[in-house]
Amino acid sequence: MASSDKAVVALIGLAAVIFLVYRIYLWLQSSPDSFLKDRVPINKDIAPHPSIEWLEAAGYEVIGGKLKIPLSFNVDGAPMYSRLFIDYVAAKEDGSYYLVILSRPRKELEFTGSALRDALLPYLLIYPDCSGVLYVNTVSSAIHVISFGRDDGESA
Repeated sequence: MASSDKAVVALIGLAAVIFLVYRIYLWLQSSPDSFLKDRVPINKDIAPHPSIEWLEAAGYEVIGGKLKIPLSFNVDGAPMYSRLFIDYVAAKEDGSYYLVILSRPRKELEFTGSALRDALLPYLLIYPDCSGVLYVNTVSSAIHVISFGRDDGESA
């Protein structure tokens, strides 16, 4: 083989390697973990709280601190604003991510279907790729895992 043929074969091989590395990179970026990390903002500033120890003891890793989600509504042409707050973002070893909400003394969560819908549905609709919400009762140090599902209509 002539030296010019070897150079062409080497260039084709190099192009194939670059293409494969690029495709693997794109594939890794489209994995569920990467997609969720891109979708749920992660605040690296994690404020200390006893609930972090409780979450770690339950097998979760706190990977993000408090998030403020600004909301804007337009009612009959008039703008209105509000916010939702997430106390932490936690991950499980299996790659699942959870939004963590701490209980508040003046705003306890009732564990009824309608109360859960009203309190947590906005979070699960904004971040549909999360595995659910971890509601941490700061008085009893209980962690409630709440995931969203659809009813097939037969439980009515």
